[in-house]
Amino acid sequence: MWIYKKMNKTTDKYLYQTDKKEINFRMWMAFAGIESFAMSSLGYLYMFKTIDELDFVDVERIASDTEKTKYCVNQLNLIGFSFSFDLDFLTIFQMFDKYKIPYKAEERDENYPLIFAGGPVVSCNPEPYSAFFDFFIIGDGEDINVKIIHIINENKDKSKNELLELLAKVDGIYVPALKNNVKKLTKSPLDCIYTPILSDRAYFKNTFIIEVERGCANCCGFCLASYLNLPVRFINNDELLKTVELGLKNTNKIALLGAQISAHPNFENICEYIYSRIQNGENIEMTLSSLRVDAVNEKIIKTLAASGQKTSTLAIEAGSERLRKIINKNITEEQILKAVKIARENGLKGLKFYGMLGLPTETKDDLDELVRLAKRIKSENKGFEINFGFSTFVPKPHTPFQWFGRESTKNLEKKAQYIKKELHKIGIKASVSSAKWDYWQAVISRGDSTICDFLIDVYKNGGKLGAFSSAAKKYKINTDYYALENYDFEKILPWDFIKIHPGKEHLIKENQRLLNSTVYIGV
Repeated sequence: MWIYKKMNKTTDKYLYQTDKKEINFRMWMAFAGIESFAMSSLGYLYMFKTIDELDFVDVERIASDTEKTKYCVNQLNLIGFSFSFDLDFLTIFQMFDKYKIPYKAEERDENYPLIFAGGPVVSCNPEPYSAFFDFFIIGDGEDINVKIIHIINENKDKSKNELLELLAKVDGIYVPALKNNVKKLTKSPLDCIYTPILSDRAYFKNTFIIEVERGCANCCGFCLASYLNLPVRFINNDELLKTVELGLKNTNKIALLGAQISAHPNFENICEYIYSRIQNGENIEMTLSSLRVDAVNEKIIKTLAASGQKTSTLAIEAGSERLRKIINKNITEEQILKAVKIARENGLKGLKFYGMLGLPTETKDDLDELVRLAKRIKSENKGFEINFGFSTFVPKPHTPFQWFGRESTKNLEKKAQYIKKELHKIGIKASVSSAKWDYWQAVISRGDSTICDFLIDVYKNGGKLGAFSSAAKKYKINTDYYALENYDFEKILPWDFIKIHPGKEHLIKENQRLLNSTVYIGV
């Protein structure tokens, strides 16, 4: 029996049940964004579910546009923030202001609850935000959040500092005030994570999202999603099908999520299962986060087309085979063309290609190769919609390319203009992320604890591009050092205190291997 909860004029459907007893622990689970995004965030909702299932906890979901809360800050035992993107700090400070919470942990006395953050941004490098949170979850948080609640609940007589000392002893918890080394949490085997609350308030309305796998074995040199989530873990086939069934009992919209979905050993069987149900008359809408070029086949495309998906995304990252080898994206031009042909012939109306500008060693020849490839795709697939989307390279911690700086913003903007102009000539739309904003993302990505005051100043002055430049001048921060400079392998990096697999020595070897384009050494 499912539980329905009325929220104003909308209805939320809970796909789990709770049996609350005496409530003696109150918590906010906060999302650094608007509620519609929160209700479509698989990780955030599943974390909420694991906490809500505790019979002594009353946990409340809070988003940036939440108008009314059940509890005041001083009535809470704990506040947790889901932190997914580098610039989320702007929204988090806005929420701090809204609830009159001091920005810095050292300014919050015993009248405030402990406040922590988790998510990919802080799991790879929490240091730029270290002044703002009492502690961080580093890595997979499905289980540890429950453990944290038990520790705090069982030690309510202790001060915040005493609680932090207890928490710092737990694997996966980093307490900045104690500067403890920490091991990144890796959950294995994985439980099948799925959307526990269906809502028409969600950005993806009433969509049942299923995590098919976690991580990516391709290990592109720039890719945090690959390296932060190693080893690759696949959901057991029986559990996956059982979860698909649960979803289809409650909605006709399902979405399969993962960095390397089509690498799941039973992915084709899942597609067959859904396709057969559609052929038997069921109205099922299925979407995928993206497709691997070398895994595209008729069965997958026919399932997507039958379920109403008109387009899909292929990440090719670079236009030349030379540069794809450098980044470890080992796909050929012929594989790309074959994937497009299969997509066109089996029901899709178009494809969007994702690429990156400013990758290490990129030259004008690589850009010209990309344009040439786009022309060939266009000419061989007339009437088929082709679009390109680009971001600019941002160095990420715990990847082989963490030592590379970016190109200058001026150079990247010239490249963006060139690519858009050349693709426009052949009737292909192209979008490119802002090189100026990506620059500041790189500053934060490779930042350290010395930029905390800088981030506060950025927020207080509006959070626009000008605010970043002004704050950098005010605090005399050489932001090019973080964004543009190439680092030596011997340099001690702000995130080196996190023990993670594969370690720094492997990343150095992989960096050197990729620059020489030799055979992949594995992890």
